[in-house]
Amino acid sequence: MTHTFSIFEALMLFCFAVSWPISIYKSLKTKFVLGKSPAFEAIIILGYIFGIIHKFVNNLDVITFLWIVNLLLVTIDLILYYYYAPKNRAALGESFKQD
Repeated sequence: MTHTFSIFEALMLFCFAVSWPISIYKSLKTKFVLGKSPAFEAIIILGYIFGIIHKFVNNLDVITFLWIVNLLLVTIDLILYYYYAPKNRAALGESFKQD
């Protein structure tokens, strides 16, 4: 395991790690997710998986933990999308029927 790491990689991942909980909080608070793109989040997840693989193959260091944290956060956000989206669609469908 290498004991050096890139401070810029750490800062980038830290910034992302701060932004995903905001998105998760908004989903939990509003219970409305239809403005989100599950395809976008799936691509982000895939990117994090590739980043983690790179870390394990080429440069395993403490920053690998931040890659994993970010992967988990985006996965939680995507799970919330698939949990709330059908409910959102049903609620919107019902509101159109009432008008």
